Amino acid sequence: MKYIKFLIVAIAGVMYISCDSDEFLNPLPDGAVVADSFFQSDEDVLAGIIGVYDAVQGVNENTQSSSIRYNRGVQLEYLLTEHRSDNTRSKTLEGSRADFHRYIVEPENIQSEDYWQSMYEIIFRANNVLQYVNNADAVNIEKYSAEAKFLRAYAYFNLVRLYGAVPLVTTVVGAEDKEALYTRIDEVTVYQQIVSDLQEGVANLDNKYKARASKAAAQALLAKVYLTQPTRNYAGAKQLCEDIINSGEFSLQNNFSDVFYNELNSEIIFAIQYQSGNPDESQGFSAEFTSYSRQGRQDGLNIVNTNLVEDFMSHGGNRGAASYAAFGSEADLPDGELPENAEVIKFLPDGSDISDRNVPTYGESPANAGNDWIILRYSDVLLMHAEAIMEDNATNNSSAIDSYMEVKTRAGFDPIADRPSVLTKDALLVERRVELAFENHRFFDLLRLGVAHEILGAHADEMGYTSYNIRRLLLPIPAREINLSDGVLTQNPQ
Repeated sequence: MKYIKFLIVAIAGVMYISCDSDEFLNPLPDGAVVADSFFQSDEDVLAGIIGVYDAVQGVNENTQSSSIRYNRGVQLEYLLTEHRSDNTRSKTLEGSRADFHRYIVEPENIQSEDYWQSMYEIIFRANNVLQYVNNADAVNIEKYSAEAKFLRAYAYFNLVRLYGAVPLVTTVVGAEDKEALYTRIDEVTVYQQIVSDLQEGVANLDNKYKARASKAAAQALLAKVYLTQPTRNYAGAKQLCEDIINSGEFSLQNNFSDVFYNELNSEIIFAIQYQSGNPDESQGFSAEFTSYSRQGRQDGLNIVNTNLVEDFMSHGGNRGAASYAAFGSEADLPDGELPENAEVIKFLPDGSDISDRNVPTYGESPANAGNDWIILRYSDVLLMHAEAIMEDNATNNSSAIDSYMEVKTRAGFDPIADRPSVLTKDALLVERRVELAFENHRFFDLLRLGVAHEILGAHADEMGYTSYNIRRLLLPIPAREINLSDGVLTQNPQ
């Protein structure tokens, strides 16, 4: 059983943080254990930190099926990211989940609302820990503080990229202080806070864990922040990536499939763990990615778009066979014909057997799967290293091309014959697409590299998504939060 699960179970009877308050931005919700009566010792503070990871993990929909009032953590993130890129879609056009791939998400969308609430749940749990971190043993104070700030930065980085300017809450604030809780703060200031939090992680964390914050995780996330923030810091991102590369602590798996099924392997920098068969510690997204032999609650989510299949065929090498699969009649299409309903297989539920593409099986409890969710891995760092050196331009820099080719060579490409003399943005984008498909990077990659409107606009035209416009690159602020704020929280242009 996984370490973090033991610890969560061990503290479950001691600590809880209620999600029942109407004030989801409030770091001390109604009904929560009073923080100063809980965070009295090093053990208490550590328990509080583990509680932040529990918020990232989220609640499996198969444990609590209500569409509202349950924070799903990262378990619905693919809807807000992959589905809003050109990578994937819902199998049907019905329901609020299908709104993401058609670019018709409205302020009342319950999955967007849940994600917003989930990220702020992470933030206010981290703020609670930070308020009382000095009650920990002196030797652990800096480490615990850095860990809580890493998780807070992670949540804010997700929010600012998806929603733009957001409320910036870095202390415990009373529910009555709506100005502090709901005033939107400009993106530059939010990024400044994210950078500060992650710099503390780089300075004070080590690489003991892969399922908790680490120095390398802070370095990798900060590198991505530097490549994304309004004023880029390419030199800083390059140095951070090189620090990870030169540490010798991470390496690519020889077999691409092992990245996802040999958990916490040499390539993993930071992952969120789940436990198979345990309703309280499992995830449901693996089941939702099935369609032909449906194992989830929906008809099929993260269905692979044919233009991505084309990129896999041209640029994926051996990664396609470990990333997606077609079933039934589509499994035997003639060469040159593309499946219309291929399914993601990077996160097959435990016990899956898809060797027979007409009769796939998925083990005893596919809706309570234990597959980890990978947030940061080494191949991402290598490709960010190349991106940082490129500085938004083509480059013939050998170090950039070396990092790019390390990823391609693992995919079966020839290190000499397939090595480019010049690395272009287009080549880097397609490499990131086929390497990191279905891991919630594509939408952010398109934004960061300045081609989101061009590529997604063309994709929307091809697919007939007539509601797309450039304003749809930002999600609307959830209406429920605006209502709770008594008008303090304002809406994005729509």
